[in-house]
Amino acid sequence: MKATVRAHTNIALIKYWGKRDENLFLPTNSSLSITLDRFYTETTVHFDHCLSEDVFWLNHVQADQKETKKIRAFLNKVRDLTGEVRSARVESVNHVPTASGFASSASGFAALAGATVKASGVTLSERELSQIARQGSGSACRSIFGGFVEWQKGIATDGSDSYAVQLLDQKAWDLRILAIEVSTEAKKVLSREGMKRTVATSPFYQGWLKATEVDLVTAKKAIAQRSFTLLGETLESNALKMHATTLGADPPFMYWQSSTLIVMETVQALRDKGLEAYFTIDAGPNVKVICKPEVEQKLINELSRLDVVKHIYPCQIGPGLCYLEG
Repeated sequence: MKATVRAHTNIALIKYWGKRDENLFLPTNSSLSITLDRFYTETTVHFDHCLSEDVFWLNHVQADQKETKKIRAFLNKVRDLTGEVRSARVESVNHVPTASGFASSASGFAALAGATVKASGVTLSERELSQIARQGSGSACRSIFGGFVEWQKGIATDGSDSYAVQLLDQKAWDLRILAIEVSTEAKKVLSREGMKRTVATSPFYQGWLKATEVDLVTAKKAIAQRSFTLLGETLESNALKMHATTLGADPPFMYWQSSTLIVMETVQALRDKGLEAYFTIDAGPNVKVICKPEVEQKLINELSRLDVVKHIYPCQIGPGLCYLEG
């Protein structure tokens, strides 16, 4: 059987940073995100009895053994769940800048989870799909859904209560996101490595965990009340605290570049002048700016003047999984 699925990236407003279980991708803290309409991955999975082993094509190029092994391990988890025994051909196309902090792994594994389960002929709930996607990339569990999404960390050791839930659908609150690209280079420290190093060595990490619990409660309150100022202040503060933990790691590392700082400072300066917007940064140098629709174009005009800005991608809040014809 064959299935094709589109999944969109998400950006964390309250960050996921650190695992308590590396094998099951169980997080140390709950997180909250919004799904983006602009960036997505389309993945086709075709189970075929004629194949002797899984094959993986990424962006129209056959992947190397390292990448194929990672995909095969994920497919095995789904096969164990669904009873599928055949090998698969996986074709995935990323419409996302890869490895630079735009969450291509989130959309990638969410699409892979949806397509693999569908091609297996099994029907699962969105919660169950979220649990499966989580085991490929933690943040992928949030890309199963559109709109505002919370990933509940859970407490069970088997991960049965660690999944994402939708707080608001994509049309419930119209906010805009400007994805500011300042670098297209692959980051030197991948997210998984960065998380692991931070959890193991940063003296700031326990403080981060305590603070982010408070931030999550505040962000959910802001979303329920549609309070943009409260949400913006909380998400910007949370991003800065997450990145502070990496400076305390041993050895320390930083995802920001000088261009990242210039964009951050400009957003704050524009806010002081009355253009209300807030920034957040995931594990990479690029910056996401959150604003209301009425100031979006003014912000684009101002930020486009910065020499360090390579491209601005205007985004709206996006949908969850979309099943396409195979």
